[in-house]
Amino acid sequence: MKSDTIPQMKAVTLKGKIISIIDRKPLQSAHIINLNSVKGTVTTNKGLFEIPAKVNDTIFVSYIGYQSVKLKITNDLLKGNELEIAIHEKIVNIDEITIKSHKLIGVLVVDAKNVPQNSYSRIHINGLPQAYEIGNSYNRNYNSGLGALFNPVDFWYNKFGKKPKELKRLKKMKESDQMRNIMEQNYSREIMMDYLDMSRKELNDLLTECNYSGRFINKASDLQIIEAVLECYENYRAVQKGVVKKDIIRIMDTVY
Repeated sequence: MKSDTIPQMKAVTLKGKIISIIDRKPLQSAHIINLNSVKGTVTTNKGLFEIPAKVNDTIFVSYIGYQSVKLKITNDLLKGNELEIAIHEKIVNIDEITIKSHKLIGVLVVDAKNVPQNSYSRIHINGLPQAYEIGNSYNRNYNSGLGALFNPVDFWYNKFGKKPKELKRLKKMKESDQMRNIMEQNYSREIMMDYLDMSRKELNDLLTECNYSGRFINKASDLQIIEAVLECYENYRAVQKGVVKKDIIRIMDTVY
């Protein structure tokens, strides 16, 4: 008697359609990512997509202005007809904006000097292949001996050391042209937080501790954040191995 159960280790093509739950219209260029295989695709103008998947894989669906969803793949989904996924519009709370005035006189050369700039740049450190982003250096104040012993970079370095799968997935995402294109258009940090099992605050704290500026953390694409986390890990590993000195990594504001 033949079994109609699809083997767990065999990947098949999952076909589906992404639509808006409000008007049932197809959503073009929605991002579909298999979080397990680190493969992705985008929907056609009819909202259609195809992606390799197997039982127990998790599919991540995102579209600008809509709530992202994660879907666990089961035998039934792989055996069925075309999958239809309806997603909700995202409710965005607008933060209060403070507008500051600057005394401009209408002369471009003069006004350009009077407008404050919050810029950042990247440098190379001898002994490291990665570029290093420097901005407003962050100095943490420790109020206790116990607090001084805790360093977010130490903590996440140890975690990554025990779970190399997360780093391998990030590297795979960085090296895939298709995934790079998708992540370059994303700014949600959702996939990063899912892979690394971090909250948004924890991810921001890690990047801050790695000397990435607030402007970079807020404005960078998900691809840039992935590269930043990998660079931070490699730089910190180099420090641990004695390839470079720790005080070289901790760049101060005065160094440019």
